Amino acid sequence: MSTYALILAGGSGQRFWPVSRDRLPKQLLRLFDDKSMLEHTVHRLDGLVPRENILILTNQQQLEGVREALPDFPAENIIAEPVKRDTAPAIALAVGWVAARDPQATMMVLPSDHLIRDVAAFQNTLRTACAAAEESGALVTIGIKPGWACPSYGYVERGERYESAGAGASDIPVYEVVRFREKPSVEVAEQFVAQGNFTWNAGMFFWKVETVRKNLDAHCPELGAFVTALEQCTDFDATVAGQFATLPKVSIDYALMEKAPRVLNVEAVFDWDDVGNWTSVGHYLSADVAGNQHNCTVSGQDSSGNLVYSQTGQHIALLGVHDLMVISTGDALLVAHRSQAESLKKLVDGLPTELR
Repeated sequence: MSTYALILAGGSGQRFWPVSRDRLPKQLLRLFDDKSMLEHTVHRLDGLVPRENILILTNQQQLEGVREALPDFPAENIIAEPVKRDTAPAIALAVGWVAARDPQATMMVLPSDHLIRDVAAFQNTLRTACAAAEESGALVTIGIKPGWACPSYGYVERGERYESAGAGASDIPVYEVVRFREKPSVEVAEQFVAQGNFTWNAGMFFWKVETVRKNLDAHCPELGAFVTALEQCTDFDATVAGQFATLPKVSIDYALMEKAPRVLNVEAVFDWDDVGNWTSVGHYLSADVAGNQHNCTVSGQDSSGNLVYSQTGQHIALLGVHDLMVISTGDALLVAHRSQAESLKKLVDGLPTELR
């Protein structure tokens, strides 16, 4: 049975301004080494999914940047949505793309902007998820064991352990899903973590094409009809252009995962960080004795707990400041308290268009 992968690469990454912009989102940034997060995502599939079976979905504004980041990737496998319609229509587009090639295939959906370093463990988890999807006929997700009571993630409540010859052969645990839970308050998140049977929803999905089509037909018939149209059409691009903007703007969790009769959850055995804001980046930077995290030369006096990131490599001096983010690019400078990292999007929304 052939395997296909969809990589979702259309996010804005506004929490990484001023380094990220509308045309240069988080997934195209080289935050940690000489490769972008998107490049790492593609390379993590080497030996698991052939390049010709990988579809990258982005938006019109970022299409050129994605192609420039992946010059050796099949250009015809990089598609831009005509308009932004959230994850469910995007995934339905990919299901139609795969169905037209192999209606019996197994398919995975992956984000493009997560930091994962243990590639072998990651691939083993993906193999287990694909095997579970093929054997059970269920929709499958990957669950991240919570490291703390984070209110920024959705949670998945797990039930009984799922046992099968194929999925269980890897010794990676697979569980029945009881229900999906929206992003909770800190207090509720603490309850989830204390119970021990909740995982973070990592936004990774696995299914047989025929399984996801049945579920789309049942729970979101507009998307099911769109998949059928793509499978049967003679002009894929024209069909997308003509129908995509009419589809409901809805997430895959709400449109499908929360309504499906059966979902399985595979426990991630790899390291994972969604690198959601500058505070997350700081964990991977060098730090001085005062806890000032930095990627450039920093001099500090009576200053501690600051995060300093410069694209231009200039020397940055700190005097009497604590717990700040200082992010410098060629045309913009951000100075903010680290506690405001999650609020950066609101600031960016109010900036002149040329700086977004």
